[in-house]
Amino acid sequence: MQRIVVLNPKGGSGKTTIAINLASYLAARGHAPVLMDFDPQGSSLRWVKKRKPAQPPIHVIAAFEKDSRTTRAFQLRVPQVTTHIIIDTPAALEARQMPEMTRDADKVLVPVLPSDIDIHACSRCIRDLLLVGKIRREDDRIGVIANRVRRNTLTYQSLIRFLHTLGIPIVATIRDSQNYVRAAELGIGVHEMKSYVAHDDVEQWIPLVEWLARPSGPQAPPGDAPRQGSAAPPGTASAQPPDGGLEPAAEPQLPEAAELAPPLAAAIG
Repeated sequence: MQRIVVLNPKGGSGKTTIAINLASYLAARGHAPVLMDFDPQGSSLRWVKKRKPAQPPIHVIAAFEKDSRTTRAFQLRVPQVTTHIIIDTPAALEARQMPEMTRDADKVLVPVLPSDIDIHACSRCIRDLLLVGKIRREDDRIGVIANRVRRNTLTYQSLIRFLHTLGIPIVATIRDSQNYVRAAELGIGVHEMKSYVAHDDVEQWIPLVEWLARPSGPQAPPGDAPRQGSAAPPGTASAQPPDGGLEPAAEPQLPEAAELAPPLAAAIG
């Protein structure tokens, strides 16, 4: 069972969009995902309730609700058939809460938008995950998603330059597409839309799916040559699975930890 945390204390970064579309992708391919909604807004919960009985099932847990009649562990229990747990975290998450939220997480996804404010918030988030959350960079557990981007813009170029300085892999570049808005309204994911409608959006998820399938830890096996047009940063190799499923990709070549401090300090000011 894989535990995936979607986290960024900055509100509006697209955490719920990433979480529900990842759950949709997994369910559509025969997995049994569970969505844990820790966000008091309950957006993931409402999305699951919109789904039709004929659609692949996704179990949802309203983790933001507190029930004094049961223990917390009982409230957060998952079905035995669960293959993936996807945690949609709340905005304004404090640094001291990160160790508990990321405990036992196999992967942590950090979506970030192309704006100065979001870049600043992302730098603090990565810093807290490393220093407070005690997640080792060499374990390849943290991945950044450049979200709602428009290529060939100055803000996009600034975002990509900044992300490369972090020494954290850019595991996907998600374009600014109305398909995500339409899908959320219908209780589906872009992977469940007609292929001729969402083909470009679905293609952008391939590097992310490959990274999620790669074993965490410094001993992760190397893969093949980089995929052409992949969102991965220089030094990251990515191999396309033959059946489009979850198959291991390559281990990124990340800078040493000491190299991260100056860029972070400059970004944070």
